[in-house]
Amino acid sequence: MAALRSFLTTWTSVTPVLGVLVLALAWGRDLGPVFVAIVAVALGATVLAAVHHAEVVAHRVGEPFGSLVLAVAVTVIEVALIVTMMVSGGPEAGSLARDTVFAAVMITTNGIVGISLLVGARRYGVTLFNSEGSGAALATVATLASLSLVLPTFTSSTPGPAFSPAQLTFAAIASLALYGTFVLTQTVRHRDFFLPVAADGEVKEDDHAEPPSNRAALGSLALLLVALVAVVGLAKVESPAIEAGVRAAGFPQSFVGVVIALLVLLPETLAATRAARRDRMQISLNLAYGSAIASIGLTIPAIALASVWLPSELLLGLGSTQIVLLALTVVVSVLTVVPGRATRLQGGVHLVLLAGFLVLAVNP
Repeated sequence: MAALRSFLTTWTSVTPVLGVLVLALAWGRDLGPVFVAIVAVALGATVLAAVHHAEVVAHRVGEPFGSLVLAVAVTVIEVALIVTMMVSGGPEAGSLARDTVFAAVMITTNGIVGISLLVGARRYGVTLFNSEGSGAALATVATLASLSLVLPTFTSSTPGPAFSPAQLTFAAIASLALYGTFVLTQTVRHRDFFLPVAADGEVKEDDHAEPPSNRAALGSLALLLVALVAVVGLAKVESPAIEAGVRAAGFPQSFVGVVIALLVLLPETLAATRAARRDRMQISLNLAYGSAIASIGLTIPAIALASVWLPSELLLGLGSTQIVLLALTVVVSVLTVVPGRATRLQGGVHLVLLAGFLVLAVNP
């Protein structure tokens, strides 16, 4: 065990630095297939290293603050990728923010939740969580998604699924306000709503494992920041290959947003699955819904600000098929969260919804 821990610490410490070195070598160059593969491997390894360091920091600060660390870190990656690809993509990239944010919402609320429920229920039979905290988080997700992604389809101030400048400003301010209110509720006012619960309803505090020292946590925080820089840069370098791969596969251009969301949410998925395996389903739900809230609540304001100089019109409104999927997801999620306990059936239902989203994203 000691040898494994030593190897893990060494590997995750070296990987972010190697990721930055690969980024420096690849930046601004026309990469061939071999170097594209090397960048892809470096990107995946750096994401895994970021997961490890985020979990170290999360363990040190405790829950529910720890869940926020990874959610905000992943959102930084998402915003950076969207802005850089919209700047380089020209007028055709106007819907990239919408496609990525919607994909993030579907992946978190159906994919991460579904996998976590399935893993937890398969191991423990029934998974337990706090319906008050999870319900509040779900309500925030539904409100943010409706304000930012559904309403633009039905407004009449501007043609197409877009907000007018005044409407976009309101949506950005409202998103920030809701995100701030949620964070305050989760970390201060009702912190106990977002902690794991036992079978008798008692709140579980953090794991019994000894938390890392301040020095180790600060080191992981520094390496996490380095890893995030490497991930953003490597993803930017890899983005032409991603777009070319989507075109070669015959998929619609909107599928690029799905690929971005899948990439940036990999750390959340791994962390949530690990929490489910430890019978801490509340942490998994915190990660899933917290990531969805951060994805909308922080991405939309950032994109709204960036739209001042972006070359394309910002298209945020969802299509009819996407709205149906979002509405069905909200209804099913409510039925999952309200009882405060779930089985593998609920996990399977959410994963089927995710599969439906992916199939329709490929073949709309």
